[in-house]
Amino acid sequence: MNITVLYFAVLRERARRDREVVTLDAGSDVAAARAVIARLHPELATLLPLVQTAVNRAMVPGAHALSDGDELAFIPPVAGGSGTRGGVAGSSDEGGVDRIAIGSGALSVEDVVATVTGPGRGGLVTFAGIVRREGHALPDVIRLEYEAYAEMALEVLTAIADELEREQPGARVAIHHRVGALGVGEVAVVIAVAAPHRAEAFAACRAAIDRLKERAPIWKKEVGENGEVWLGLGA
Repeated sequence: MNITVLYFAVLRERARRDREVVTLDAGSDVAAARAVIARLHPELATLLPLVQTAVNRAMVPGAHALSDGDELAFIPPVAGGSGTRGGVAGSSDEGGVDRIAIGSGALSVEDVVATVTGPGRGGLVTFAGIVRREGHALPDVIRLEYEAYAEMALEVLTAIADELEREQPGARVAIHHRVGALGVGEVAVVIAVAAPHRAEAFAACRAAIDRLKERAPIWKKEVGENGEVWLGLGA
């Protein structure tokens, strides 16, 4: 059987490809696929035990059975912190502005706010993640390079927003994340939450960025004056 394998971040760089079709024995599971790919790409062998796997955009364990035509993605540790215009993916509301979006275009706080405000929501909280000079791994960041498994990331961000709206009745949550190369001072992510009262809005906004950083398949490379590193696994 044939499956499509997707590589991201440092795995993509080491394999020198972002996807390929791999032939496996019938009845193979994810663990068997890992072993085959480690033989095909020895340069990935030390990294594969450190990454998670998703099949058809759902996280799965090594014992998950694969079927012909499946899409298997290797998911390195994530590092979180536009709509479809110039973008990769978006989930639009009736008003035509994307509530959840991932793209390469510059972000607008006003656009994100517009998707959550309403006459019954008296508290509005926004968060913007901005590229800074001193990074997590490098002291002299020139730019950050964001990469996403866009289709899965869109689903994860939508799920995060939906669950927060259930947890905070009356709240409305919007998340826009940028991908590509961003210089110091540029905005990488914008989150807006409107709720009937300020306490719910603050709580949901903070939870949104925390959950995004934990769960969304979005990766970040710090590029400095004298080196570069993918956060999570390193390079």
